[in-house]
Amino acid sequence: MAKSKNRQYNHANFVTDNRFYVEIDSAIAASFSECSGLSIQVDKETFFEGGVNDQQRILLKQAKFDDITLKRGITNDLTFWEWMNQILSTGAKERRNINILVFNQAGETMQRWTLIGAVPVGWKTPSLQASGNSVAIEELTLAYEGLKVVANPSGSGGATKVQRDSLGYFSGS
Repeated sequence: MAKSKNRQYNHANFVTDNRFYVEIDSAIAASFSECSGLSIQVDKETFFEGGVNDQQRILLKQAKFDDITLKRGITNDLTFWEWMNQILSTGAKERRNINILVFNQAGETMQRWTLIGAVPVGWKTPSLQASGNSVAIEELTLAYEGLKVVANPSGSGGATKVQRDSLGYFSGS
């Protein structure tokens, strides 16, 4: 069987790590200077089968999602503090789907990472120093129950008032 000489290659359109926005309530929430910690780790159990000396068996277990930290300069917008304060008070704890939109150099949205069922677990301000002259940076740490990644999304769309479905999962759409 002859191979075609006219192959089509899927060229990757790379993004830089300095072009991203965070979307809350289906609107750009703020310009963040840093987003760190986004990762998934799948637990595994390794075992060996008797008589099979050249291989091991891998049993996959649950996925663990690391907390992410968002950093931005402090402004008069109290959105993140109000969300954190709601978590501290009695009553229902509001979870949200948070979109992190990553752009290429042309300003086109290349990927959307949706944190499913996100909830704030940390909020931090910097030390204040009378002799300092740097920008005061606010940090928000989020835990989340799942992650959805979409390449070249046509738009936004992270529901903010999410409900668990009949199986106990948050919707990622």
